Amino acid sequence: MSDAKHAVTDHNYGQDLNHLHLPGTFYDHDHDHFDDDGPIEDNPLWIADHVSLVSVGIDIGSSGTQVIFSRVNLRRLGEDMSSRYFVTSRETLFESPVALTPYQSETRIDESALGDIIDGAYAASGLSPEDIDTGAVILTGEALRRENAEAIAAILSEKGGDFVCAAAGHNMEAMLAAYGSGAAGVSSATGQRVLNIDIGGGTTKLGVIENGRVVGTAAFHVGGRLLVVDGDGKLTRLDPAGQHLAHAAGFHWHLGDTVTRVALQHLAKWMASAVIQAVRDVEPNPEIAGLFLTDRLAEFGPIEAVMFSGGVAEYVYGREDRDFGDMGRLFGTELRRRIDEGALPWPLLPAIACIRATALGASEYSIQLSGNTISISNAATLLPRRNLQVLSPDYDFSGDIDPIAFAAKVAAHFTAFDLVEGEQDVALALHWHGLPEYPRVAAVARGVMAALPKTITTGRPIYLILDGDLAQTLGAVLREDFRLASDLLVIDGVVLWDFDYIDLGRIRLPSGTVPVTVKSLVFNAKPVARAESDHHHHEHSHDGHTHHHHHEE
Repeated sequence: MSDAKHAVTDHNYGQDLNHLHLPGTFYDHDHDHFDDDGPIEDNPLWIADHVSLVSVGIDIGSSGTQVIFSRVNLRRLGEDMSSRYFVTSRETLFESPVALTPYQSETRIDESALGDIIDGAYAASGLSPEDIDTGAVILTGEALRRENAEAIAAILSEKGGDFVCAAAGHNMEAMLAAYGSGAAGVSSATGQRVLNIDIGGGTTKLGVIENGRVVGTAAFHVGGRLLVVDGDGKLTRLDPAGQHLAHAAGFHWHLGDTVTRVALQHLAKWMASAVIQAVRDVEPNPEIAGLFLTDRLAEFGPIEAVMFSGGVAEYVYGREDRDFGDMGRLFGTELRRRIDEGALPWPLLPAIACIRATALGASEYSIQLSGNTISISNAATLLPRRNLQVLSPDYDFSGDIDPIAFAAKVAAHFTAFDLVEGEQDVALALHWHGLPEYPRVAAVARGVMAALPKTITTGRPIYLILDGDLAQTLGAVLREDFRLASDLLVIDGVVLWDFDYIDLGRIRLPSGTVPVTVKSLVFNAKPVARAESDHHHHEHSHDGHTHHHHHEE
């Protein structure tokens, strides 16, 4: 084996079928070594339709950090010949106490103290990193700051385990909250249009849910831990947003000032009023409108019930009465008093998750995809890939396909997940319906080109995942008819949804397969039915594959 640039294309001509891969040289493929993995009947993916995984969910927010260990049970569908699994249940093995996220300075998280919290959770659970099959880490709020995220990533890499790392901006966090709180499950079960209000340490997130799907999100800068006082009433933490809220309530506070209980109660009343106005008034006053961190929800529509989640919800529902020196207790109890007086026009749903509406883990399943389900332009540059985020825009391909409307759906989805098109690689998952006629495939291709202008301009690769039999056709149309110069990988026969992440391995020879591992964020509410009745049977492989969870900031 002398050629260091030996590639998968060489095998098309029968070259070097029996050869070794030398360390330090370039290859764009792997080999199937059937004897390496032991007898095939010892492989649980072959012998069992049931797989059980131990998962860890680590939730790091502006205020709180928590670690939850879960056992996720997956089952392979009997009528489906592929190795596709869906989640049947999730049980909690251990929940750490919610620790206050440790800070070195006003904005920098103390990563070594954070590491100690995580180590403590492992020790208390009786589990070690070797016991963990998969895991999810959710970073939100201050933890998302670049210096913090890099330091946290370094700490987590030392803890072992293969983590899905999800950095959730305001819109994505609002979505996670709506699923993780249990509000989406209630909406799915009852058909009600539900508003989920998640109030954490730094922000309040709004999610409007219709038939189990989040149809609108927003966030504004009101939270329970934007200021902290010690036992003597001295301000020991005062975030800029906390200072702004105090100023709006009539106080000119600075770090180190001593404040009275009466003043804090007055601020709590102002904050409760702000939340009620922000969710109730179509056109809140400019002061309230100025608190929004995202676009406001343009149209709430008819809301039939409201649910609260997040740390402050513990006080709204009377499940917590301790005071942590912040605004949480005063703010939450004042909000509940106002709700009891009828300040919101909708009935209040009972609490489900509150502060635990959070990163509950990740399931994992593997698929070996054969060459006839893949269209790939360049195996060397496209593979392998790890933790590729999946975006699944909700577009109906069953009728006439409008490329511009489809591109707009994709653009809206990037916004919903706080992503900027062209700044990072993502996998677009499309749920195809109908015949693969040329005009329809060409319309999808035109829509893909219109949806990803920066990705194409900057030369980033494009990853498309379809559940219909379309990969070869769509790949050929994009490359040959639309002269797409970008590297392109199209895979079909796989059903993926939002909040999935995928690993793609190198092409394996001689089988010509690509190993795909799907990692799905899981939460413990009743599964939200993802398959509409008119979808083909493949989709049922995820009916109950609940892959959402939420962070408590």
